[in-house]
Amino acid sequence: MASQRSLPALPVAHSQAPERADAARNREKILEAAQRLIDKHGIEKVSMDMLAQEAGVGKGTIFRRFGDRAGLARQMLHEHERAFQDGFIRGKPPLGPGAPPAERLRAFGHGMIDLLEEYGDIILAAESGAPCARFRAAPYLAHRAHVASLIRELDPRVDVDYHANSLLAVLAADQYRHLRREREMPVERVRAGWDSVVAAVESLASR
Repeated sequence: MASQRSLPALPVAHSQAPERADAARNREKILEAAQRLIDKHGIEKVSMDMLAQEAGVGKGTIFRRFGDRAGLARQMLHEHERAFQDGFIRGKPPLGPGAPPAERLRAFGHGMIDLLEEYGDIILAAESGAPCARFRAAPYLAHRAHVASLIRELDPRVDVDYHANSLLAVLAADQYRHLRREREMPVERVRAGWDSVVAAVESLASR
């Protein structure tokens, strides 16, 4: 099992320098306005102009604070992602330490599926920025480091980096949306599919 000393090396989602109180209030006002509009219209129909009007700020303020639509979506997911990371870093098994690595991999995937089921459209927006930006974002780096550490526990002889990235591709938001909405797969089938992928990696490691 990976030592507890290695856990702080995981990237933390959306780490930020402390912000001024007025900046924090402004950020929360924009995020609350964004959530209201998304609840009413869906994220794909919410423009920055609509958000600026709803929040009562200039559009330039939104771009300066969040960068782009993907940055805004990542901030909306901040607390959910932080709670998920806390669960797999120091939470209860099987998601957290104390369970065998294959069980933890299965639990990680089920946790991601829960997030995708609840916040899939926002996650998709967060992953839809500049080409390959998803792979440089703090959540992905944290997930990859965690999954890689579990694969390494299974068998350090396998290509850990390749398999970590391949496993995470199965949990990409566009993949999940395609399976659930276009292929109309029930969530139980998606969970079972993830378990079978983990079983294949476990089988590879046992050779």
